[in-house]
Amino acid sequence: MLEWKDGQPFSSRFGDVYFSTESGLEETRHVFLQGNELTRRFAVLHDGDSFCIGETGFGTGLNFLCAWQLFEQTAPPGASLDFFSTERFPIDDEDLRAALALWPALAAQAEALLASWKRRVPGWNRWHFADGRVRMTLAMEDVAQALPQLQPASVDAWFLDGFAPARNPEMWNEAVLAAVARASHEGTTLATYTSTGWVRRSLQAAGFEVKRVPGYGRKWEMTCGQFFAHSPASGRRVMPRSALVVGGGLAGCAVANALAQRGIQVTLIESAAQLASAASGNPRGILHARFGAGMNTLHRFVLAAYGHALALLDAVLPVDGVHRAECGLLQLAATDSEAKRIGKLATQEWPPHLLQVVDAEHASALAGLTMSHGGMWFPAGGWVVPTEVCARLAQHPNITLRLNSEVTTLERTANGWRARGEGFAIEAQQAVVCSAHQAKQLAQFAALPLQPVRGQISVLPATAASGMLKAVLCAEGYCAPALDGEHVAGATSAFDDDARDVRAADHAENIARLSAHMPALYQALGGAMPLSGRAGVRCSVPGAMPLVGEVEPGLYCSLAHGTRGLLTAGLAAEIIAAQMCGTVPPLPQDLLDVLAPLPRMRRQG
Repeated sequence: MLEWKDGQPFSSRFGDVYFSTESGLEETRHVFLQGNELTRRFAVLHDGDSFCIGETGFGTGLNFLCAWQLFEQTAPPGASLDFFSTERFPIDDEDLRAALALWPALAAQAEALLASWKRRVPGWNRWHFADGRVRMTLAMEDVAQALPQLQPASVDAWFLDGFAPARNPEMWNEAVLAAVARASHEGTTLATYTSTGWVRRSLQAAGFEVKRVPGYGRKWEMTCGQFFAHSPASGRRVMPRSALVVGGGLAGCAVANALAQRGIQVTLIESAAQLASAASGNPRGILHARFGAGMNTLHRFVLAAYGHALALLDAVLPVDGVHRAECGLLQLAATDSEAKRIGKLATQEWPPHLLQVVDAEHASALAGLTMSHGGMWFPAGGWVVPTEVCARLAQHPNITLRLNSEVTTLERTANGWRARGEGFAIEAQQAVVCSAHQAKQLAQFAALPLQPVRGQISVLPATAASGMLKAVLCAEGYCAPALDGEHVAGATSAFDDDARDVRAADHAENIARLSAHMPALYQALGGAMPLSGRAGVRCSVPGAMPLVGEVEPGLYCSLAHGTRGLLTAGLAAEIIAAQMCGTVPPLPQDLLDVLAPLPRMRRQG
């Protein structure tokens, strides 16, 4: 737990300070920035290069903010910084704000970090800063769990900072240092406050050549080191110059944006006359993160995607009440199975900014209508206009949009990939397919078990009574608060149906769910008939885990997001961008392995 002693943050859990009472800022710069020679190393980067820093113990984020500031001051504008850190015991928002307020020189960076901090979730988090030039991957879990999931030989410099070894020996044990070594390459450096003998000997045993050097202020010595074990030197991570993305829905627009942010020239190809014309074209979509107490791989992915989606939306579509509302979302315990699931989740400790378990009385106060059931409250949940999300993602100077262009053939060339269709042929070094179940029309994806899933939403007229609804309600169906006199409710689900006609039976199904699980809302609607509806065709695969990653050299896919595309498309895009550019991925390796399309394609074959 963080406490304050003499105006400085102090960890009662480890009995140690977060930073020097003399000058944490100058000490950080001395130990970690100078200790790893970062001023020189940042300055010699080239456009398209990326540099990766690994850290054990995020704390208040002071080390990160200092590294970010130095990077912007010294690195060329076309280079990028990846910063990977771990933190098992994250501090709350107000304590972080108070701690960072001690350093006015970092005020701009601190405000950006605080904005992302409120989107944190347990597990891995990926945030972007400095117009995408700086990427933070923060694993909010034990360091011994997080570090082995890093890519081998991926880190260029280490900040070993986890309170004093005598007070927190688990941060410095053999397994942790072995994982540090595994993620290092020939020439990777390290720096740490400590000069404790057994830590230096353990680092030497792991493959580092270490030395004691003068510390900062009253601390006489610190430790610096360099990795010299038998691991090849890290080559320049060179980004491709061009890429083509097939599919202009949420998945494709997110991939195009993620690549464009890295300086890649992207051609975004869409068969329809406008973006988001298929499953991504509903008038409103809800941010619905559903997971269970067991937190299997799918649930862990959904949790990470939810946090990432909120941070991404903050960047591209801030809350305005017209295109996005952060009104909160209630998952109601309206059935026995839901009550059981929520009851199990209630036994676990969750950050209150993420979710809260509420009873019927509390749920009623949050919703603005009487609720028959309690459930789970997601304070940051709400709704967005998916078409606007796609439009904002595609508004980047590095993205060229090509509409009314159906790709019928994708073929390898001497320099990359070519997409062909009637009257056009577009070439690029890399290609990403994001065209949902229509991807099966391309030879490379014909074997995938991509399944169309038809879903219909209903637009209902608001009444004075239903207009009291303040939050999104979810059970087996959902309903969003009124906007311009209309509610959006849904959605049906019919597998192996790709028709887009609007059906009276589906309207009846949507309304029946409201009646069964949200009776007060149903009564407030007063039996009003739907004003309109819309049917879209989603794409799914057995197991519901999307297909994300490399299919063959230079060819990637982001497919089968099902009903979760608003949450998962952005994180999937980050995965593909990281793989394409050879940088730190936003998820641990075990999740990347489950998402990877190639093993599933081989099983189908």
